[in-house]
Amino acid sequence: MKNLAILASGSGTNAQKIMEYFQSSTKGEVVLVASNKKDALVLERAKKFNVPTFIFSKSDLENGVVTAALKKNKVDFVILAGFLLQLPLGLVRAFPDQIVNIHPALLPNYGGKGMYGMRVHQAVKNAGDEETGITIHLVNENYDEGKIIFQAAVPIDKKDSPEQIADKVHFLEHKYYPNVIESLI
Repeated sequence: MKNLAILASGSGTNAQKIMEYFQSSTKGEVVLVASNKKDALVLERAKKFNVPTFIFSKSDLENGVVTAALKKNKVDFVILAGFLLQLPLGLVRAFPDQIVNIHPALLPNYGGKGMYGMRVHQAVKNAGDEETGITIHLVNENYDEGKIIFQAAVPIDKKDSPEQIADKVHFLEHKYYPNVIESLI
């Protein structure tokens, strides 16, 4: 059984789906949810699943406090779920090929620093794309450039608003992310 940690910055809908999924898994267990925002809803979601939480600052992330906390909790695999900070090289090296992220677009399109959430969906809308989707990838030292593990696409209509596009993407995230994580561990 692998020990899993989730790093998240926001509301935590993906984190909730992951915690639900791994409640009955024999391959992994979520042992820690960590956030860089003390008021992130993901922390409340974790409490409902009796998963310990850890709040940290950007400097804690950069100076190794987060890496130490992950090691103290015997974490085998790190899951990013709406986590907005770039991981420092030391953390990436401490968990080689054991950190996964989900991006709300079909990378390499609409990736990189500052491309998250509604910013991505607005960019897809502005470009007039006929489809969008999700990309699940391993994490390296650069935003959204790690090895792609899985992609799923969904058609979008020219009339779709960025919010409607987001709903379609969230459906894919919730459907596929937990399964792909289980296949990786």
